[in-house]
Amino acid sequence: MSNRLIDLIGINKSFDNTMVLDDLNLYIRENEFLTLLGPSGCGKTTTLRIIGGFETPDSGKVLFNGEDITSLPPNKRQLNTVFQKYALFPHMNIAENIAFGLKIKNKSKSYIDDKIKYALKLVNLDGYEKRMPNQLSGGQQQRIAIARAIVNEPKLLLLDEPLGALDLKLRQDMQYELIRLKNELGITFIYVTHDQEEALTMSDTIVVMNQGYIQQIGTPESIYNEPENAFVADFIGDSNIIDSVMLHDKLVSFLGKKWDCVDTGFGENKPVDVVIRPEDVVLKEEGAGTLDGVVSHLIFKGVHYEMEVMAGGFEWLVHSTSMFPVGTKVSISVDPFNIQIMNKPESEDEEAVHIEE
Repeated sequence: MSNRLIDLIGINKSFDNTMVLDDLNLYIRENEFLTLLGPSGCGKTTTLRIIGGFETPDSGKVLFNGEDITSLPPNKRQLNTVFQKYALFPHMNIAENIAFGLKIKNKSKSYIDDKIKYALKLVNLDGYEKRMPNQLSGGQQQRIAIARAIVNEPKLLLLDEPLGALDLKLRQDMQYELIRLKNELGITFIYVTHDQEEALTMSDTIVVMNQGYIQQIGTPESIYNEPENAFVADFIGDSNIIDSVMLHDKLVSFLGKKWDCVDTGFGENKPVDVVIRPEDVVLKEEGAGTLDGVVSHLIFKGVHYEMEVMAGGFEWLVHSTSMFPVGTKVSISVDPFNIQIMNKPESEDEEAVHIEE
């Protein structure tokens, strides 16, 4: 990927003596789709607002293309923001809404008309110029808000939970729209959401945040398959997280059994957390796997069955295309590659940072 567009260096921010961001360091590359993901109150929207110029950090710097913009007001930054509450002007028609930023910049009428047509085409709303916002659905209003941001040709588009108010089908359609727009326009997107699926679907890079700290940065694949701690594993998709002991390299013990794994370097007889995704749990006939148990719960999810299996005193979550009725005696098996080993937090304080929501 190309060069850095935004650098956040040592950002601290408190509200009413509550630390919201604690020494945050992050960079965003040009033409990247970067998502800030985390539970409510983790600092993701504050980070976005600091990049946008709507909040000033207590300390630290914001660089844009290497230039310090920490104290520059939002209208002087080469970026636009799309909020969850579309913020369209109700008394203006769609064309006037889209043209608003361009008129402030004193662009010519022909330039503005061309831009309106281009933007409406991009968001698949040709011919909507004369409509009023209250005549549009939520999804259409959101697309107009995005069109209004795009016509200003920002280098950077900030999106604060922009699909939060839409129903599931519309949300999925808009996810594809945003990916397409990013690829066509070559704009850098910074996206805030607490929706893991949205983050996994759309992003080049995901930044998982909790309590003002960055927990992990990586591609959707690496964050899902290689979570760095129990908080990330638990927040991104479903997981079985089990107290374990690393006996030695490539051998771990949990729920009274020894399991082969591929991890090394954790030491000997060391307490660790094991993470196993529900789709990586293989159910076999009783006695044919490592740990026997009984199916206690079953739901059909369309693509797969979701089951709970009581085994070794632990309630396992299992996703499988094969169905095992409630009460079936089964045996659990897991491929060594699918057993993720993670260090346990060193202290209660660290645990609070990583685990609590």
